[in-house]
Amino acid sequence: MTTGVGTDWQAWQESWDRQQEWYMPDREERFRVMLDMVEALVGPRPRVLDLACGTGSITARLLARFPEATSTGVDLDPALLAIAEGTFAGDPRVTFVTADLKDPDWAAELPYDSYDAVLTATALHWLHSEPLTVLYGQIAELVRDGGVFMNADHMIDESTPRINAAERAQRHAHMERARRDGALDWAAWWEVAAADPVLAGPTARRFEIYGEHAEGDTPSAQWHARVLRERGFAEARPVWCSPSDTLLLALK
Repeated sequence: MTTGVGTDWQAWQESWDRQQEWYMPDREERFRVMLDMVEALVGPRPRVLDLACGTGSITARLLARFPEATSTGVDLDPALLAIAEGTFAGDPRVTFVTADLKDPDWAAELPYDSYDAVLTATALHWLHSEPLTVLYGQIAELVRDGGVFMNADHMIDESTPRINAAERAQRHAHMERARRDGALDWAAWWEVAAADPVLAGPTARRFEIYGEHAEGDTPSAQWHARVLRERGFAEARPVWCSPSDTLLLALK
């Protein structure tokens, strides 16, 4: 996705969106509810930490809705950060930090000591429960009193195995039909990125860091809410859900 004058970062953003929507057709709905709750709880000019920001999907929607917001994006993936940095180059409202969330000192490079909102989507399932518990405590220290943390991710209720199996089968049938119609899945999208002259190097470094795919845990929404309260938040509960995913909000 290059042109004679450089890389078309918006085209890469749109390509990433389409690939993610193959897995999550309701992706925009969770972003909408997330920003509704940001506005309800901390107002239309928030200082936001976009955690495990990827290409900056949350940041893009945040700034489109709240032009006076500011965002700090944190990620370790060099390819997705290249797209994010290219997209928002020259925008003083946006800062990106390269950091590993499993590093105990990951927050040291952040430009602010506290944030009105910490937002993340479809990323923390890469972590197992123990490091995620530690991370939740670190997030609680970054969120100001009255501020919010929201995580939209796969959260599986193991007490309903038949419901889970039926939902998964239905979802995968839809995904397979979309694949036959030309939708790119995760692996195919990365093949395209690896073939791009600008992203080939960052993509190679990305696979050195992560491998093909990292699988963590997907505990229930109840687990997330309990741990967030234990780690320093006053309230925590789902504010949106689909049959497989939940947007969980924690209030400091």
